[in-house]
Amino acid sequence: MELRSVEELMDLLYAGRHRHALRTAALLRRARPADKELQVAGLVRGIGPVLCPGDEAAGADSAAQAVRSLLGERVSRLVRADADPADDDVLRLRQAEEEGRTAAFDAGVLEDWRTVLELLAARRSRLGAVD
Repeated sequence: MELRSVEELMDLLYAGRHRHALRTAALLRRARPADKELQVAGLVRGIGPVLCPGDEAAGADSAAQAVRSLLGERVSRLVRADADPADDDVLRLRQAEEEGRTAAFDAGVLEDWRTVLELLAARRSRLGAVD
């Protein structure tokens, strides 16, 4: 599956475990406020179980494939989390996911992220037009 719009992505986010995804993205926003791609990767990893219920590895691959054309290669790589385990971004993402499982704070709502998703998608489409 390849996502063609932020609206399709939002539908998948709403169908998934979006509370955990929101907490993960919020924790990443606090840790790395300028790194929108890392924050979004933390948010969209939650669509994996929707795409492949019961198969975590296949879910991560499916989520990475789904967002690649919409959000770019870096977000896709982080969603798959198959990068070098010493990669600081992957480590920070995994830490935020773990902390997000038990953290108790108001991480907002999915609509708070729509603009960031749209900006990344627009940037990606402009870059694609140049390529």
